[in-house]
Amino acid sequence: MITGDKFQHDFTVSDEVYTGFLDTFHDHNPLHTNKEFAVSKGFQDRVMHGNILNGFLSYFIGKLLPSEDVIIMQQDIRFHLPVYLNDVLSFSAVIVGVYESVGGVEFKFDFTNTGGKKVAKGKILIGTI
Repeated sequence: MITGDKFQHDFTVSDEVYTGFLDTFHDHNPLHTNKEFAVSKGFQDRVMHGNILNGFLSYFIGKLLPSEDVIIMQQDIRFHLPVYLNDVLSFSAVIVGVYESVGGVEFKFDFTNTGGKKVAKGKILIGTI
């Protein structure tokens, strides 16, 4: 991997992803589970848990990179817009730094919705194992 390498992948916030998150983590906050509550707060529907995107990041690092000999060392994500059930998110990442002396690679990434609007962005630093 070298500085400038780019990666792209689409993720869908499917019902399976949503219910799997609920079943695993039991976060039943009404913003995420009650459409009427979410709409009363100004959203168009239930807002998906932000940590679902962290799961997509884990998949990217663990399965989409050319090597599985990596571990996440640091991660920063900033949410800009809500994500809703059945949204298809376009994920893109670019390597912004390769630190051979410590076996580290840094990425900048973002998620955009089908309307082309950025819903989240951030950075990930991985190390080799």
